[in-house]
Amino acid sequence: MPAPPLPHVVVGAGAAGLVAAITCAGSPDRRVLLLERTREGGRKILVSGGGRCNILPSQIEPARFVTGSSPNTLRKMLLSWPLAEQRRFFTEEAGIELALEVETGKVFPASNSARQVRDGLVALARRRGVEILFDSRVEDLAPHPEGGWSLALHGRGRLDAAAVVLATGGRSMPGTGSDGLGFELVQRLGHSLHPTYPALTPLTAEPPRHAALAGLSLDVTITAPGSGQGFTTRGGFLFTHRGYSGPAVLDVSHLAVRSRLAGGPLQPLLVQWTDLDAKAWDRELQEGTGWVLTALRRHLPDRLAAVLLQETGLDPARPLHQLRREERLRLVEHLTRYPLPWTGDEGYRKAEVTGGGVPLSEVDPRTLESRRCPGLFLCGEILDAFGPIGGHNFAWAWATGRAAGRGASGRP
Repeated sequence: MPAPPLPHVVVGAGAAGLVAAITCAGSPDRRVLLLERTREGGRKILVSGGGRCNILPSQIEPARFVTGSSPNTLRKMLLSWPLAEQRRFFTEEAGIELALEVETGKVFPASNSARQVRDGLVALARRRGVEILFDSRVEDLAPHPEGGWSLALHGRGRLDAAAVVLATGGRSMPGTGSDGLGFELVQRLGHSLHPTYPALTPLTAEPPRHAALAGLSLDVTITAPGSGQGFTTRGGFLFTHRGYSGPAVLDVSHLAVRSRLAGGPLQPLLVQWTDLDAKAWDRELQEGTGWVLTALRRHLPDRLAAVLLQETGLDPARPLHQLRREERLRLVEHLTRYPLPWTGDEGYRKAEVTGGGVPLSEVDPRTLESRRCPGLFLCGEILDAFGPIGGHNFAWAWATGRAAGRGASGRP
């Protein structure tokens, strides 16, 4: 009797790993094992979107992704599975009805349940014949002398595989099971890493100058001045007891974090608190009537208006027509180019993704097979790419998971 074929093994039952396993299990004579170190898998799916799971964006924006690798390679990998096909996969194959949140451009499950997404993918994997082994931690893997791969499992001995898909995630949200093990494994196998760092993470301020504003939120524009045109993002801004959060802060946080880790000057972040630019504010303050505080309250929350005036040293009850030119310009600068007094960040504990990772040049962009180790496929957060909030990082996970699963399925 010939020996049974070796299984195809996917390591990590997160977003990318679940789709990789589902895709790989397309043949009845192919055994696919999905190894997950936690007791249930998909924990980051469960906590995403406040428990709602922002499963996809309504439009994909490759230019807003961050990578130290080739942007063209990233674009090819990201667009390898068009959004329309991804939506069809979830509705028709996973049985998850989707709904567009028009005001944000985000796509959620119609049930607003992240658990439905996780459970739907797990159920689809099982229907495809995937064997899921929970509480299975991979401690090492190496090419097998006779071909394929050999994996060392904690407390379970060794497992041989025809091909391995690493979907171990990064270092963000370690409570969900992402502890950076995948980075260690690929480095042992000869891969390089672009330095990793927490991304899409809240910023902190010490001392917390604006702690009294905790809980207050508004839409702002944040600019990070730099070489070229710099970086600008618009979205929600939230004052916290420790600093600042919200979509706009998260989207610009990678620049702040990288400047801190580099040990040089901290990246300046300039906040425009309203839709009014400097010219519009200058005109309003010159032509308006009443008190200064009244003018600010027309466009800003009361508490924030009072704090900004206090920081500029202006009397809230000062009549607008009494403002001297230098006072008016100082106030306009505070309203349109406010230097956010951040000093640190919440790190991986609250980061939504990991920046850096395996350079995209070290995998085949079509199959995601390692160029260093044939039969090894990499997908998801272990790769050097991440996008803005709003479902882009799930789109990356789904697309790269599918590509890696298809690539691995071609290995006998």
